Amino acid sequence: MPPTPVALSRPDLVRGIRRWDFVALIVNITIGAGILGLPSKIYALVGAYSLVAYVVSAAIVALIILCFAEVSSRFNGTGGPYLYARQTFGPLVGFEVGWMLWISRLASFAALCNLFVDYAAFFWPTAGAGVGRATLMAGLIAALTLINLAGVRTASRVNNLFTVSKLLALGLFTAVGLFFVDWQAFSFAVPPTYAGFSGAVLLLIFTFSGFDVAAIPAGEIEQPQRNVPFALFVAIATVAVLFLLVQVVCIGTLPGLATSPRPLASASQQFMGPAGGAFIAGAAMLTALGTLNALMLTGPRLLFALAEQGQIPAVFGALHPRFRTPHVALFVSAGLKLVLAISGTFIYALTLSTIIRLGYFALTCAALPVLRRRYPAQPAPFRMWGGAGVAVVCVALCLWLLSNSAANEARDVGLAAAAGLGLYFLTNRRGAKHT
Repeated sequence: MPPTPVALSRPDLVRGIRRWDFVALIVNITIGAGILGLPSKIYALVGAYSLVAYVVSAAIVALIILCFAEVSSRFNGTGGPYLYARQTFGPLVGFEVGWMLWISRLASFAALCNLFVDYAAFFWPTAGAGVGRATLMAGLIAALTLINLAGVRTASRVNNLFTVSKLLALGLFTAVGLFFVDWQAFSFAVPPTYAGFSGAVLLLIFTFSGFDVAAIPAGEIEQPQRNVPFALFVAIATVAVLFLLVQVVCIGTLPGLATSPRPLASASQQFMGPAGGAFIAGAAMLTALGTLNALMLTGPRLLFALAEQGQIPAVFGALHPRFRTPHVALFVSAGLKLVLAISGTFIYALTLSTIIRLGYFALTCAALPVLRRRYPAQPAPFRMWGGAGVAVVCVALCLWLLSNSAANEARDVGLAAAAGLGLYFLTNRRGAKHT
């Protein structure tokens, strides 16, 4: 009988993230800055059928979440998709997943930091360029680093505050905007093209992502085998309804939606007047800030998990003697995020995030039937009905979406994966020399 797949977490980690803290964390990560610009891009691709694209994307994500819920319920260690891939498919595949996920988080943080500064320039023009821009970025990253250094409970409380504030801001936009919707603006007479619709769904998969990253700090979640599946379902349902309402308001209040670079700001000006622009600028900063804090909490845990499994130097697994947080991984990640943010040359990496995510989405879904066959006497605490069939469907959907990605994006992901592969073999060779 093979050993249990459950990977126990470090006993000196503090399980300070409670059930609703975790729900808030997933909601906070998922409601990112993309919702502030995506409505116009989706509408340009498929028009009013963008509402259908939201539903289809949410349904695909819900199926993937079902697979994540069962697989994640077998584990209570830190690492999320990295841990699942390592335990199921071996250390090499696990390392690649952790490596690519970490790169994706660094690039996303840097891009989002730039977005925060751009919106901050609406109120403080000197923050838009030069020394003012770099100073604001450095101060922002330093503050978020100190918050997350001080302990997971402190970081969770701050995350909860950002999440509630973010939901209130977007909720106000939809609640007020629905009274001004022109329902004649919704036309379904011309069906979308295959390329347009599949491209829209591909973009929206990125918008709905976040549940996967939120599972990374499972080693610090109370009763993760019960709370992770619960939080995944509650959070994604909340996000799906909110995103759909935002799209409805944008279509119904903004005639030039397809060409608007800032659709929520433009829509707000239609029904709120000049104050609408300031309102959305503030909401954008709040949204970016909340997501940045969540990324600062989860991203360094990937380095911690890789070190915990002995795949990178053990120093990255060190815990702060007072706060019991992975301070080395946190400081290294923060430093790289600052460099990437100030350089402003890594925004394109955001377009690679969906490809990276779909890759480990497929691996996690594929892990479900493998773990069921490997441990028949140890069923998962959360067991999905028809799990093997759903997993096959999810893998097929991920491959379908990957087939719609551009060649340049696939090439860049391949180069990043190859770099990780080289690092993996270099680390293992050094380890072998010292044994």
